[in-house]
Amino acid sequence: MSALPNQIQNLQPDSLTPSEFTVVDWQDEAVFVLDQRRLPTDEIYLRLTSVSEVAEAIKNMTVRGAPAIGVTAALGLALAAWQSQSIDFHAFTRELEAACQLLQATRPTAVNLSWALKRLMTLVYASVGKSIATIKNDVLTEARLIKDQDIANNRAIGQHGQKLLEDNDIVLTHCNAGALCSAGYGTALGVIYAAFENGKKIQVFADETRPLLQGARLTAWELCKNGIPTTVIADNMAASYMQSGIIKKIIVGADRVAANGDVANKIGTYGLAVLAKYHGIPFYVAAPLASIDFSTASGKDIPIEERAPQEISEFGGLCVVPQNAKIKNPAFDVTPSYLVTALITERGIVEQPLAEGLKKFR
Repeated sequence: MSALPNQIQNLQPDSLTPSEFTVVDWQDEAVFVLDQRRLPTDEIYLRLTSVSEVAEAIKNMTVRGAPAIGVTAALGLALAAWQSQSIDFHAFTRELEAACQLLQATRPTAVNLSWALKRLMTLVYASVGKSIATIKNDVLTEARLIKDQDIANNRAIGQHGQKLLEDNDIVLTHCNAGALCSAGYGTALGVIYAAFENGKKIQVFADETRPLLQGARLTAWELCKNGIPTTVIADNMAASYMQSGIIKKIIVGADRVAANGDVANKIGTYGLAVLAKYHGIPFYVAAPLASIDFSTASGKDIPIEERAPQEISEFGGLCVVPQNAKIKNPAFDVTPSYLVTALITERGIVEQPLAEGLKKFR
């Protein structure tokens, strides 16, 4: 695990609501991120002062979750622009293109990263004739706007999605799709936060989500921080709780949604969707439109990131797998669209058939 510089305890954002806290921010000409590798025991913020540090923070999952990755990449590119010494437009553009390539190579599955970088570079390419100083300010303003829009979109997702939840529902989640996976508020957990804000009593069962325990470490941390009743279960317990009738709804996030409605999300999501179909439990996916990739026809075209074998072979610093055993560690799987009851976006709920419903957002 690569080290990152400048640890800062207890960074206080300008304003918080009960279900928000700072995940990524721009302050004092640097990018600040909450080190999610240290949760739930330590709340440590890192001050990132170069685009290579931002790229490393994304790659090693200091910051993770598709929307949060997109916002962090945008601020990373803004940092590269801010620090550029180029005075020629074409040299400046080439410098930012190199920064884009560095950031783009960090996580291949989540489409929000490339979406955010493309949005900023489109602005840069359209700025020929402007001063470099003006372009730098415009890039930073646009990156900050991406962050603000992400929070607003998540709140809209929450308000649409909470209509699908009933008072006293017990909802199963997988991985983390809350404020920690975004600029704030969250997608799947945003639905739960909005339900609470509308007076509904909801309980959450959080899959621990092996191998990095994002459900146990992160989802449970932020839900407990906000006073929401939370029960952590091992991944292999989900089927039993569905069979018993305890689980009423399942809500997950998404790292990429293909044009036909297939969903790439944290490994294990597909299994939950199959189980939900068998037990007749609604299976919802909450994701912003930035996660929909219309250039990807179906899930079979989505690249699946393969992560380091040490995430499987080691646990708490101890070796738990024989050295001569082979290890596979895909970070994501793909859930076919027909297993998804509905897709919750900031523009409303897309019901089956998802491919037809998504066409209106092209």
